[in-house]
Amino acid sequence: MTNVLLEKKDHIAVATINRPKALNALNSQVLEDLNELVEQVKADEDIYALVLTGAGEKAFVAGADIGEMSSLTKAEGESFGKKGNDVFRKLETLPIPTIAAVNGFALGGGCELAMSCDIRLCADSAVFGQPEAGLGITPGFGGTQRLARLVGPGMAKQMIYTAKNIKADEALRIGLVNAIYPVEELMPAAEKMAATIAKNAPIAVRACKKAINDGLQVDMDQAIVIEEKLFGSCFETADQKEGMSAFLEKRKHEPYQNK
Repeated sequence: MTNVLLEKKDHIAVATINRPKALNALNSQVLEDLNELVEQVKADEDIYALVLTGAGEKAFVAGADIGEMSSLTKAEGESFGKKGNDVFRKLETLPIPTIAAVNGFALGGGCELAMSCDIRLCADSAVFGQPEAGLGITPGFGGTQRLARLVGPGMAKQMIYTAKNIKADEALRIGLVNAIYPVEELMPAAEKMAATIAKNAPIAVRACKKAINDGLQVDMDQAIVIEEKLFGSCFETADQKEGMSAFLEKRKHEPYQNK
């Protein structure tokens, strides 16, 4: 991976998109590296949470690479959209929790990448937007779908139709991000949250993510069945036994073993 840096810290991983001179714009190579990142993290049973950020002081990801897209045919455009969507969907369905630490511009594909993560934290300098309509195209990496699900159809349509950017405080107000930090506090806060998640029973946390994500795709009657099965799947694990024993014995539980 030449465009994505991966660092492990205990049970958390920090991935940095590393094209700062191009404001970390997403071209085909970056998408391939992101795909490889997801595969590596998924295969590493010692990683319990992932933080994703961008290199440099200006951008998380400023968007997809316009230079690469400008000459695409209809068929090539659809293929490029599928490539991005496939990678982002892989990230979205990664079993472990993911946190986007948005350190600057998150426009177009950058906003879409952040929305593919479970939780979004941002710097007070962050800027979000889906500017595609101003360039003669639609959002192509899930923006029309995830933004509407996160902030509601009306606000999503306003952002997408006008192609106007919003600042961090507005992103927080509409529910696009969970919290805002001064830029120097963003990564420590994201890593602290990831570490807090990683201290909980990993099997249970993964089951919680699956229950929420899968349950949102079906009606309530089906959703509670999904929850029941995942709730049941946690029992008889070593971590469940240790966690409940520690509670009943009024002691601090031993570090969870992911089994």
